[in-house]
Amino acid sequence: QGKYFVLESGKVMRRNKMRLEGRTALITGASRNIGREVALTFAREGADLILNTRSSSAELEEVAKECRSYEVKVITAIADVSNESSVSQMISDSFQTFEKIDILINNAAVRPHKPLLETSYEDWREVFDINLDPCFYLTKGLLPNMIKNKYGSIVALGGMATLTGRPNTAPVASSKMAVLGLIKSIASEFSQYNIRANMVNPGSIDTERMHPEWYPEYAKDGRNSSKHLNKIPLGRQGHTQDIANACLFLASDESSYITGDQINAVGGRFMVTPGEED
Repeated sequence: QGKYFVLESGKVMRRNKMRLEGRTALITGASRNIGREVALTFAREGADLILNTRSSSAELEEVAKECRSYEVKVITAIADVSNESSVSQMISDSFQTFEKIDILINNAAVRPHKPLLETSYEDWREVFDINLDPCFYLTKGLLPNMIKNKYGSIVALGGMATLTGRPNTAPVASSKMAVLGLIKSIASEFSQYNIRANMVNPGSIDTERMHPEWYPEYAKDGRNSSKHLNKIPLGRQGHTQDIANACLFLASDESSYITGDQINAVGGRFMVTPGEED
């Protein structure tokens, strides 16, 4: 499962070059769900890793342990990415171990639901603090090193809120659409340094949900009910691996001619499904 494998004869053979071999990636929100899957996928493809979470240190260490089994270098960073000084310290600490950081996966986010007229200033500010500001802090902190090395791939995780407005999610939709604007601006301004920036928008994904109150639409009928799956042309929820694969594509040189763009991994959600034709 690492960089080498053993033949029946006992001869040790090196695998073909992996897609992220020689690269270092910083992944936020890496202790669970999509962030965890991205970390494991990148490790399998040879990337050294900086794995971040705000507080789930035990879970993060388990992810790091799994990633190290692929013979890559992994460090963990407990830091609140909504705090600029914490981000600066995390980046500084990371450069004590790694000479360069090539890839940023901006994954940490919150998705609270509340009617707009019940949304306080504090509610609004908290969502933007977590969903938008870290992408700015992290990107600004890593850009000088990326510019120096003439290489960088920045990937932000969006969601359905990036693509559509919906009731009771004004701060979430606004912050995610703002992230897309930031990504496009980064892509435009820093393309001259071979730095790319893109976005992945997950649809309905089979993740573990610590805050079911953020998903009131599934309180009565679960995500795997026919009511919800019938809206998805592919007829199933997405898997965390589906999203990790999209991140891997955008992080690797396979997408070297793609920047300022987005992948909508939503199972065809915006097509007309069979039986809905006019």
